Amino acid sequence: MANANVDASAPKWTAPAGALTIDMHSHAGRVIVSRNPAIGANRPFMPLAAPMRAGGMNVICLAIVTDTTVTRVSDNRKRFEAWREPQPGELYALGQTEFERAHRLIEREHVHVVTNAASLQSLGPLGPCAIVAAEGADFLEGHVDRVDEAYSQHQLRHLQLTHYRVNELGDIQTEPPVHGGLTDVGVEVVRRCNALGIVVDVAHGTYDLVKRAADTSTKPLVLSHSALATHPGARSRLITPDHARVIAGTGGVIGVWPSSGSFRDLHGMAEGVKRMADVVGVEHVGLGTDMLGFISPPVLRSYEQLPDLASALLQAGFTQEEVAAILGGNYRRVFEVSVG
Repeated sequence: MANANVDASAPKWTAPAGALTIDMHSHAGRVIVSRNPAIGANRPFMPLAAPMRAGGMNVICLAIVTDTTVTRVSDNRKRFEAWREPQPGELYALGQTEFERAHRLIEREHVHVVTNAASLQSLGPLGPCAIVAAEGADFLEGHVDRVDEAYSQHQLRHLQLTHYRVNELGDIQTEPPVHGGLTDVGVEVVRRCNALGIVVDVAHGTYDLVKRAADTSTKPLVLSHSALATHPGARSRLITPDHARVIAGTGGVIGVWPSSGSFRDLHGMAEGVKRMADVVGVEHVGLGTDMLGFISPPVLRSYEQLPDLASALLQAGFTQEEVAAILGGNYRRVFEVSVG
């Protein structure tokens, strides 16, 4: 899927020897259980491995979502929002269903599962690979021991603390704060992830949540999918420079997303990556496509467009080596430090 906004004569990116491309946040293959209860976990999958191969994407953080039964699209069609309280055990059960669905997709598409630095090194170049991730720790329902269960039973290696409902771990950007940031339970979850070897993702969390998570974590944090706000507003998913600097201060990485609400095309996205790099340094910037997670079509709709994005990054002034870092090297560093 070529992008009409990318000049065919644009410079081409050549991956350095040993480089891996990694998407920090993806729902590719349509891994998420349908919000339509009549379809639910029987939602048909979409191709995953073929577009990854076509675009040269080695590894994706394949993210399940564990609040779908209690969230819906808002009236203004701009975001998801919680609309009811879950029943006890409901989101835990949803998590089990989602993890099982993720592994069915992985098996169907013959995708390798990456669980540690050694498997990333050995399997990553072979591709396509997946790091099992969860967007929102809602399935924990406040039970820290369930982190261990997800790690051992479902191969979870990347956990985003919050999503579109204020949960037991902390506050979210798109709703008024309730907890004042990260809760004490959230602190325990961060520490457990550090101990087990799970990447901690603070996307969707408030600035106060991110600051406490940074003070708690002994490993780098990631904020897997967002962009810098040109005009920061209330309830926005975008982040301020100070917000970004907290992540970078842990040695972590911010994934820039391809939201059409933020960027007009891939060139605009590349400029957004440049603005982020100007704030935190290129070594703290990555790619988080949120593939198949947007309400409105994004400016990067398939992994087949990855070469076009790489070309746009070169045109924005990044070197070949810097593009390699943005498209995977920076997240690889955090994964290896966090997971071991």
